Amino acid sequence: MPNDDGDTKLRQLLARLKDHGIEVDDSSRRRSEYSYDASNYRVRPAAVAFPKNVDDVRNVLRACSAAGVPTTARGGGTSMAGNAVGDGLVIDLSRHMTTVETLDASQATVWTDAGVVLGELRAQVEKTTIGKLTFAPDPSSLTRATVGGSIGNDACGNHSVAYGRMTHHVQEVELVTADGAYLRAGRDFLRAVDENDVHSVARAKELLEGLQALAKAHLAVLRKELQTIPRQVSGYHVGHLLPEQGFNVASALAGSEGTCAIVVRAKLGLVQTPLATALLCLGYANTIDSARDVMTILAAKPSAIEGLDVSIVDIMRHRRGAASVESLPDGKAFLLVEFSDDTLQQAAASCEDLVDKLSVDGRVIDHSIVTEPLERAALWRVREDGAGLSSRRIDGVQTWPGWEDSAVAPERLADYLADLLPLVKKYGYTACMYGHFGAGCVHMRLDYDLRSDSGRRVFNDFTREAAKLVVAHGGSLSGEHGDGRARSELLEVMYSQEMMGIFKAFKRLWDPAGVLNPGIIVDPEPFSASLALEGVVAPGPTHDQLTVTPAAATVTSGDRTLLPVASPFVGNTHACIGVGRCRSATGGFMCPSYRATKDEKDSTRGRARVLQELTRTQGSSQDGWSSPEVREALDLCLSCKACSADCPTGVDIAEAKSELIDEHYRGRIRPFTHYSIGWLPQWLPLLTWVAPLANAGTAFRPFRLAGEWLGISARRRLPAFATTGRIRRQVREAGFTANADVLLFIDSFTRAFRPEVVPAAARVLRDVGNSVGCTPDACCGLTWISTGQRDGARKRLTRLIGKFDDGTDRDIVVLEPSCAATIRDEGPKLVGGAAAARVAARVRSFSVAVDEAVEHGWKPTALAPETAVLQTHCHEHAVFGSGAQKRVLKAWGVPNLVESSSCCGVAGNFGFEAEHFDMSMKVAELSVISALAKGDTDALVLTDGFSCAMQVSQIDPGRSSKHLAVALDPDNASGGQ
Repeated sequence: MPNDDGDTKLRQLLARLKDHGIEVDDSSRRRSEYSYDASNYRVRPAAVAFPKNVDDVRNVLRACSAAGVPTTARGGGTSMAGNAVGDGLVIDLSRHMTTVETLDASQATVWTDAGVVLGELRAQVEKTTIGKLTFAPDPSSLTRATVGGSIGNDACGNHSVAYGRMTHHVQEVELVTADGAYLRAGRDFLRAVDENDVHSVARAKELLEGLQALAKAHLAVLRKELQTIPRQVSGYHVGHLLPEQGFNVASALAGSEGTCAIVVRAKLGLVQTPLATALLCLGYANTIDSARDVMTILAAKPSAIEGLDVSIVDIMRHRRGAASVESLPDGKAFLLVEFSDDTLQQAAASCEDLVDKLSVDGRVIDHSIVTEPLERAALWRVREDGAGLSSRRIDGVQTWPGWEDSAVAPERLADYLADLLPLVKKYGYTACMYGHFGAGCVHMRLDYDLRSDSGRRVFNDFTREAAKLVVAHGGSLSGEHGDGRARSELLEVMYSQEMMGIFKAFKRLWDPAGVLNPGIIVDPEPFSASLALEGVVAPGPTHDQLTVTPAAATVTSGDRTLLPVASPFVGNTHACIGVGRCRSATGGFMCPSYRATKDEKDSTRGRARVLQELTRTQGSSQDGWSSPEVREALDLCLSCKACSADCPTGVDIAEAKSELIDEHYRGRIRPFTHYSIGWLPQWLPLLTWVAPLANAGTAFRPFRLAGEWLGISARRRLPAFATTGRIRRQVREAGFTANADVLLFIDSFTRAFRPEVVPAAARVLRDVGNSVGCTPDACCGLTWISTGQRDGARKRLTRLIGKFDDGTDRDIVVLEPSCAATIRDEGPKLVGGAAAARVAARVRSFSVAVDEAVEHGWKPTALAPETAVLQTHCHEHAVFGSGAQKRVLKAWGVPNLVESSSCCGVAGNFGFEAEHFDMSMKVAELSVISALAKGDTDALVLTDGFSCAMQVSQIDPGRSSKHLAVALDPDNASGGQ
């Protein structure tokens, strides 16, 4: 709050809420996490509340109303319009209010809490009805957007031409008003949930009479100005109060963005799951041509018409590889058109018929019809992932929302784009464009300059002119994302003064004191206010990218000469734009700690926001690790690096954590684990030399307890060190030759703990048709990186690169995936130069090397198992992808594959640390433990990563896991069995 009186009120409010047993947090770290959503805006809240049930929500709103503290309801925090941030109390419904109640299949409805994630609701509905029913709305944020937030924005998604918006699926809502009344609303009714609740009964009566009078007094303008196009989301949906609309209060509240009441539960309609679908991909010379075919396509009644331009495809190809877009036809703009029918043949026939009809106009230059489910899913990922990836162009320039959600009638889409694209060019912007073209909705991200005064003036002028343009085409400022802070000020461009007065009256009926999400829709904040980038300098090179030359007083980064200005940012955390993919429960590996805790602080986004606030308040990241909020935010980061690949903007929290620890401990005594686990490769030659004694020591309980006190968990099962003699025998057995076709890198962990992998890998590589040699002994410095000892890591990587850069282009096959990832990814970053790039390009993880052999026709000769349980190492997933082992197992002929869905929970030193053991095992419950339970006891368990193997042995000491090399060893007659 802004003054002493406000501070007193806030303290009293928080004390009152805590007396009611409500979880509320006003810590600096928590406020940083909730200062942003996925928009351009930053508004620092006073505190955040996490209600567990409806009674908590009622108590929160009563207390806030009494104290005059504004409240903002929040679900997944994925708003692109700035309607999920506020300066009072933020109420996060996604933490606890996540119950999906019993589904009524006969009525095709389900009651659900507001905090339920749409994707999880859909999965539960499909599982319960055995695939017969599903929940239709599917925005690109499906895996983290919540029911309440989606009702608030009136969201829809890719299939809106068939299923419409959330408005069309919300049958009833239960809501809490600003003064704590608990009401239920639907078609032709608004009443108290509990008839004995005197206050709620009276409030329902008052609201019902007021809403009826409001609609009756403005029948003509409501009919004229509202519901004129499929995606008219801007403003309040007061037209649903008309008699012919059935006086539907629930629908009228959809799209109200939490400004009228807080939806706590909803009764949602379900739809029949399509029996068969086919996807038609159409290639065009440009986006306007694709838009001109929309009406012809709509007449064929498809279930989806999605558009995207070539910039999205190029970004997808750049970030995800050429294979990710290989099914697209030729073109510079594309439409994805889906047909559903009773059979695949009928759906495919609809695609073919449409191609024939479109050929008459001749705008389509190429097409493809896709019926295979995996290929179809891959094409949809181009649209869905590409939209998020477009936040950063190939050249590294960030793009932003702001004018990302305009909509017109589908028949006017081409003409609108023909005017909009020149307007974008006029203001010097470039656009990454996609959208729900079948509904006339255009999404685009623009390369605004929101940091400088001049850049914000241009942004202001462009946005006002763009608003006038879409209105001139009979369109809506918002077609899906809502008005929020981005568009509310512009509503007067779109609506008459009478309609604006109706909106204000509607808001006052529900929220007379104006405490619910103020500044949104009614009495708006300026759209150029509270911009997150205002006053924030552009990110420069990080410490690792800089080489300071004192004599010249310059800084070099690659081939460029830069001014000697240190970046105030931590790693690349400035790249986070709040998309929230890290809050997904499925798909990809990130973020394992968030999946275990469901707490925003443990998401990649939450951590990035805390670090962004750190640099905003301190001006740099120096001594950031000393900050309690930074330590709290990063404490449960496993440094798995999954975010570097799975985050649409590539935020790498592992790198940020390493840099912060490095900065903090320079010249200071470090924790014991930094010298023990962090320097472990340095100790291993000695420990293997005295292996029997070392193994006895690690099993001796007093030593284990002493280790616990020093930070190494006594509960963690420790590996047995191989003797030096055994290591030498295994290396001799590998039969390495000079001047070989490929080189095998024996990392410290494989050498010390799993030396049997070495000869097995050599035999597999020879079976492929290669002669096999061995690299010189070296260390990649991985454990130094994970413990924030970056100078030590740099020295080791420099030494390794010097030894490996032998003037050849021979593949270097690395047995430990995390070491392969370190050389490939960290070598060029920490060391830099042409040699580091050359060595990185030669590095392959073992599974990648074998996958390439399979692609060239090789097939494993060992006997394939019936079932395999696969735990892909996180670092391999992040740097090389997680498809190699799956492709190898498929080529091998493994009929049943069970995949672990995320990090195993050990992740290098994290799982061995005493303070993190419990979290390590909780993470495992959601990944490898679940996978092991699904696989039978005779299944082959594959763990190429040493840490993954240690977790399996922790979970089931009697169950062994194998490196892929051992499983494929041609000398092993039983193969994976």
